[in-house]
Amino acid sequence: MSSLWVYPGQGVQKPNMLHDLPQDDVVKHYLARASAVLGQDVLTLDTPEALQSTRAVQLCLLIAGVASSQQLLQKQLKPDYVAGLSIGAWAAAVVAEVLSFEDAVRLVALRGELMQNAYPTGYGMTAIIGTSRTQVEHWVAEVQQQRGQVYVANINAANQIVISGADSAMQQVATLAQQQGVMAKRLQVSVPSHCELLEQQAHTLAQAMQEVEFKAAKIRYLSSTTARLMLSAVQIRQDLARNMACVVEWESTLQAAWERGVRLQLELLPGTVLTGLARRIFKEGLVMAFQGTRMDNIMIAMQQQKDCV
Repeated sequence: MSSLWVYPGQGVQKPNMLHDLPQDDVVKHYLARASAVLGQDVLTLDTPEALQSTRAVQLCLLIAGVASSQQLLQKQLKPDYVAGLSIGAWAAAVVAEVLSFEDAVRLVALRGELMQNAYPTGYGMTAIIGTSRTQVEHWVAEVQQQRGQVYVANINAANQIVISGADSAMQQVATLAQQQGVMAKRLQVSVPSHCELLEQQAHTLAQAMQEVEFKAAKIRYLSSTTARLMLSAVQIRQDLARNMACVVEWESTLQAAWERGVRLQLELLPGTVLTGLARRIFKEGLVMAFQGTRMDNIMIAMQQQKDCV
């Protein structure tokens, strides 16, 4: 049996998320390394005001994911697979030793700036909860015919589809959903991720990434845009560069992990959103979150999974 560590995307951020990390030497070490790269104290990035910035949010998520992972890796605990939703893929790649933490910090800072500068206001993402992908695609196509900038962005679960685009177009889709008794929830994301509106920004990021060394994954990396296993440096570099403009196939990624024998999913910091999304697929396995779980219980679950044959 195998284990999977997963890393969340934007929307789970909260004020003081870096301040609330476990106060040990491992965490302090990674906070210091990130601060040195950025030339600023990263503990200034998690204030309510700072988190209005896409750059700050993405950096906080990267740092929290890597730091919490390192707490486990330092205890000789290691997953069989890693996967991340959107920006979470960068933390997954660092843990798989595809690129250095420092390079990831630099590139994620650029990624956030590119996205933020392209769409400073009037755009974002909305979750449609309680209906199928086919139905959401139908509503999106209807609004697009009226020249609305709206796209299907994330397939988080069979009944949770996220759309992306201009606020006005998303509201039209939300209204169609609500008329049918389906819930629509605006997410804490201020850019139109995972759609063609970010094609140019993805291309610019890809060019910058050519100057950075990428290595073959030392832990198996599951792409959340293709739901496929990737191991080569070239594959993962392309995946990370393109994921801001590609649909996230999270449900299919979890299904692929299950089919590969994964029976334990652990969600790294911050939050528990991915834990909830995994319950249907891992109903005969175990899903847990770093947040709110005692370290010794995580260690026991990881060891038991290793011991299973």
